[in-house]
Formats: sequence, structure tokens, C-alpha cells
Amino acid sequence: MEQVGVREGFEELYGAAPEGVWAAPGRVNLIGEYTDFNEGFVMPLALPHTAVAAVSRRSDGVLRLHSADIEGPVVELRVDELTPRSDTGWAAYPAGVVWALREAGHAIGGADLHLSSTVPTGAGLSSSAALEVVTALALDELYGLGLTRPELARLAQRAENDFVGVPCGVMDQTASACCTEGHALHLDCRDLSIRQVPFDLAAQGLELLVVDTRVKHALGDGAYAERRAGCEEGARQLGVSHLRDVAYEELDAALARLSDERVRRYVRHVVSDDHRVERVITLLDAGDVRAIGPVLTDGHASLRDDLRISCPELDLAVSAANSAGALGARMTGGGFGGSAVVLVEAADADGVTKAVVEAFAEAGFTAPRVFPAVPSAGARRIG
Repeated sequence: MEQVGVREGFEELYGAAPEGVWAAPGRVNLIGEYTDFNEGFVMPLALPHTAVAAVSRRSDGVLRLHSADIEGPVVELRVDELTPRSDTGWAAYPAGVVWALREAGHAIGGADLHLSSTVPTGAGLSSSAALEVVTALALDELYGLGLTRPELARLAQRAENDFVGVPCGVMDQTASACCTEGHALHLDCRDLSIRQVPFDLAAQGLELLVVDTRVKHALGDGAYAERRAGCEEGARQLGVSHLRDVAYEELDAALARLSDERVRRYVRHVVSDDHRVERVITLLDAGDVRAIGPVLTDGHASLRDDLRISCPELDLAVSAANSAGALGARMTGGGFGGSAVVLVEAADADGVTKAVVEAFAEAGFTAPRVFPAVPSAGARRIG
């Protein structure tokens, strides 16, 4: 139904059928936060929620962009005049991809795009990466560029870093481009090697819930960039290229060499979260899925206390879920709002959901949206 609507919307806007329709998912990160730009490890999975794009090529250098989800006219730009950090609102994400492709030497002559997304915005579920990746995949296939999925992810990341101006790592775009159904993605952010890790929760009688707190955040507001700069400062003081190079077993000794308390906290989080990703991998390989719950909760404490990117709503989601019998929970994504993930026995999912919703009501918070995170397919052509 979504595909038909986007195709019909394209025809209504542009007067002809699109050459194709593509989809790219949002993601939720199971474990490994703020580790990607430190060349560490992350473990996301794709959501069933997707950005969908109906697209056709143009040869006149014109880029036309329209969103079915945002009121407003078609945004019309010239591909040879695309300028980083220009104020184009939501259109900066797909426009940035066109810019990044052209900067990489690919002859993109223009395009018409009509987009729609079911990925919640501001929920820490990578709605922007989904827009970037669906645009990149569509243009790659239409223009016959022959790019690999990791290459598409890197170009989409460059669009967000250099064109939009958000210094994100490569995890979100890689998850959207490369995840497979029924698996979590173990990504090494140094060499971009990936491993699909079976994550069939239903077979284990488990569910992973996403609690969207509906607290909106904006990673471009400087808080993300400040933490990234702090991590880079920590690496500089420790004499390593990235915090990935600090061994977990040597963490205490490394921390003793840092004089700045803020930098010390950031380093402690990144090195310990890399270790938590490795612990989760070991447990999943052993088939002990339930045992990852406490690792998730430990990760939340680190994000709350060391990185200091949580908020009252996220802390309440985690504590209420765990008090109601969840196996573990943590905030996910860039922080300052957004979502938490909660690992539960499937039989307990309704009870845990009810407890979280009631806790929010008692605290006077906006009611959260709770839904299961089903490991889903990455970007693909759907029409």
C-alpha cells in the first residue's frame, strides 16, 4: 500500500510514472553507542519502518524533491549549484547524497524524487540515514554506478557529515544499507567489515521492544559534536589514533593518565561499550540470548552517567521496564530524547509495556509509543 501511494504521488506531482521505487529502513542499535566514530564496534538491526522513494532520472541538471510527509511545495535545485550547509530543511538529506555522489566523480544529471517515510523522526531511529540511503541506492541503480552497499553507506555518511553538517559515524547508514532480515549487524567501524549475527528472538520466546519517548532531539545542536571532540581529545592525550586502540584491560591505567574529568568519562564509556558489544557477540554465539539483558542495562548506566546523554524520560523507560520484569533495557541512538530498547520474554511484553506507559502517565510525561523491533531487511528495490 505504501509503495502504491508513493508511486501514485510521484505521477501526480511529475506527470509520469517513476522509473522505480526503493525502500531503506530505519535502525535501532542493540549495543555500542558513540563507538562508531571512534572506529569501534556497533550492533544495529534494521526496523520494518522504512523511507520509500519513487525516483526517475533527469538529464537537465535539475533535482526535484518532494515529501509526502511534510507540507510544502516541490523543492527544486540545480545539481551543479548544491552547496553544503545551505538551508534546505529536510531536502538537505537527499540533496546531500546527490552532492556526495557528484563529489565522488559520479555523473548524476538530475532526478525527480517523491519520498515518504514511516521511520519516526527525532526518535533516535535514523530517519535521516534512511532518507540518505534510499536516495543513494535509487541513484546508484538508475545511473548504473555499480557501488557496493558499504560504499553507498560511506557516501550517505559524507552527505550527512559534510553537506548537512552532522558529524555522525557510519553506523546508521551501514545498518540501513546492509542489514538482513532476522539478523543483527556486527559492524567493525575501522575496516567496515560486517557480520550478520542471527537474532531470531521469536524462536527464543523473546521480544525486543522499542520505547519511543516522543522527546525530540536534534544532533546538529552541538551536543553530539562536543562529545565527539572530547573523544578525539582523549585519543590524542593517550597517543592513539582512535579510542578503539585502548584495550579494555588497560582502561584503568589509561584513565589515570587523563586529567580532564569530562574527557575521562567519555573515554571510559567508549572503551567499555566496545567491550559490551564483544560480550553480546559472545553470548549470542553461545545461544544465551537472555544473558545480554544485563549488558544492555549496564550500557544505559554508562550512557547516563559517563556520556551524560540520557534524559528523565529515557531513564524512566529503562527503570520501569526493568522493575516490571524486563531482562534488560537501555537508551539507544544519539540521546537527549529518542528511544530505549527493552529485551523481554514475549509473554511479559504486554505487562512491561503497560508498566512503562503507566509510569510515564504518573510522571506527567507524554505517553510513549511502544512497538516490537523485528530484525528486518536492509535497503532494496520494491517496485
